[in-house]
Amino acid sequence: MTLDTTVALAPEMVTIAGGAFLMGDDRGRPDERPAHRVWVDAFAVARTPVTNREYARFLAATGVSPPRYWDDSRFNAPSQPVVAVSWHDAVAYCDWLSTHTGRRCRLPTEAEWERAARGGRDAETYPWGNDPQGWSADPALGRVRQTEPNPVGLSRPNGFGLLDLGYNVHEWCSDWYDPAWYAVAPERNPRGPQSGTRRASRGGAWRHQIQVCRNAARSSLNPEFQYNDYGFRVFADTEEG
Repeated sequence: MTLDTTVALAPEMVTIAGGAFLMGDDRGRPDERPAHRVWVDAFAVARTPVTNREYARFLAATGVSPPRYWDDSRFNAPSQPVVAVSWHDAVAYCDWLSTHTGRRCRLPTEAEWERAARGGRDAETYPWGNDPQGWSADPALGRVRQTEPNPVGLSRPNGFGLLDLGYNVHEWCSDWYDPAWYAVAPERNPRGPQSGTRRASRGGAWRHQIQVCRNAARSSLNPEFQYNDYGFRVFADTEEG
């Protein structure tokens, strides 16, 4: 991929005020229960997942090895989300971005991701509403079976103006994953258990039979793995957080 040096280092960010929301879903899978009220302090979140174009800047600056599929034409368009990054790769990118922007960038907690996805509308099933096929402003596109990740920014915005949450690629979270965590999680700023074997992730994925994901749905993966439906989104601290 040719490096585009005109790309801004820092992604377009949206600040989410501190607030409470209903996390989980008592109608969902066992690891989504019980639904419980959670307070999350203010944070900032990128409007879209990290793209190949953005990730290329990181590779050029650090000399680290590119992810799997970097040379595969199905996955390396500049406007597609970067995929096949491990959890450790995503953390390294956020650390690099922090150094060069002067702002602490990081992966989200599961609670922050779900607060962002809900867009201030707890009653809605998906970031864009209640229709599983309604993620796109183009009804035809919303019904097409994907064979690769779409370019970022095609979804309807949620209540916070965020795009692509709930479809296209899974997004790494900072938390260790525990299916029973909700029963013992604190009410303020939960950050997951202290240890584990899998890291939490959220959002839908292009290669699944059902390609969209409910706001409350949880997933997880070994942090070493590099799958072509796994990407990430940058979150950041705020002065209010």
